[in-house]
Amino acid sequence: MKAPLPDNETDRLAALYALDILDSAPEQDFDDIVALASNVCGTPMSLVTLVDMDRQWFKARVGLDETDTDREISFCAHAILGRDLLVVPDATKDPRFADNPQVDCANGIRFYAGAPLVTTDGFALGTLCVVDDQPRRLDIEQLQALRALARQVTSQMELRRHAVALANTTARLQELERRKDDLAGLIGGDLRAPLRVVAAYLEKLGRTGRHDADLADQVARATAGHIRGFTDLLHHLTEMAETGFGAESLHMRQIDLTRITRRAVEAVRPIAATKQIWILNQADGPTLPIIADPVRLEQVLTHLLFAAVKYTPSGGRVRVGTDIESGPAVRLDDMDLPDGMRPELFPHLYYGAIANPATVPGPDRGLAVAKKILDAHHATVALSDRPGDGTSLHVVFPSADLNPAAMLDDLIAA
Repeated sequence: MKAPLPDNETDRLAALYALDILDSAPEQDFDDIVALASNVCGTPMSLVTLVDMDRQWFKARVGLDETDTDREISFCAHAILGRDLLVVPDATKDPRFADNPQVDCANGIRFYAGAPLVTTDGFALGTLCVVDDQPRRLDIEQLQALRALARQVTSQMELRRHAVALANTTARLQELERRKDDLAGLIGGDLRAPLRVVAAYLEKLGRTGRHDADLADQVARATAGHIRGFTDLLHHLTEMAETGFGAESLHMRQIDLTRITRRAVEAVRPIAATKQIWILNQADGPTLPIIADPVRLEQVLTHLLFAAVKYTPSGGRVRVGTDIESGPAVRLDDMDLPDGMRPELFPHLYYGAIANPATVPGPDRGLAVAKKILDAHHATVALSDRPGDGTSLHVVFPSADLNPAAMLDDLIAA
């Protein structure tokens, strides 16, 4: 049975194409997620699937060689019609899929569970799915972990898009700053004389009500040679008005850092549970007001926590807390195990988010993206690692009463 198109198909496809992710190269961050999903659910196959106009394309895959398949036979095309998991315990007994060529064949699909990849704007772009050639069911813990991992996929895609947009905005601000001297010269020198002539003509016209042909001729000659200057000035002012206010910009407002951190912890907890990793949540103190984009900052904190869980051995411990240091701060401690085993988080955080993340390839791209978003929030990131204690990450934010104009000046100067 072919899946009907979603009611918002045109807008859904526009949201998918805006991410600029279709047919992109494999990335370790997404490969790690499908590997973890396959391991958690005990299935031989797991996929990050994006549903295009007439195909489903796999951003990451385990247990499958193909990079895409027809949308007409796609299980995921059915899954994106809802907002929660689509679970098919035995496809041969489901009228939607019983005669599907992927089912009606040797070693065909029997079990499918797909969690929709729903953006913050509400568009289901595809799924994180697990597949088996044997009928099966998932327990509650596995279903919760699959949902949480799907949210990680969506966050990663959106954070990458916003990091690129922030880089473009910063570049435009820097270019506008470089052009300030030229514009100051135009306004203070070259354009001042023709503006005086125009002002004199308009003043006399308003006072007498009569057109002065000689003065009008002076206006024409004075302004003709400076049309380019006037055009440059208007263009520059327009760019200043538009820069940073596009659809991809951060939407900054006052939020509570403690509450956002608690939400990030709860988002990752189901994934941690599958690895028997204990998350000690100490983000239960007083309200810590900061100026931030609540959606993007929650995605960043969730990704940092996910990295801690991903690089911590089973049975490990992760501690998260908020406090006041030099400003409102989040502290993440990836603690050593009693038997001497150590988490692998430190090198990934250091090379991915501290040491010039712009040049870091593949495996830690998600951390580099997170660092760019934190930089846009003027957050300070500090990292330490001590045998016996483990890895400690501190992210300190400016207080909410910081002058917004000062933040803009700092961004231009960065």
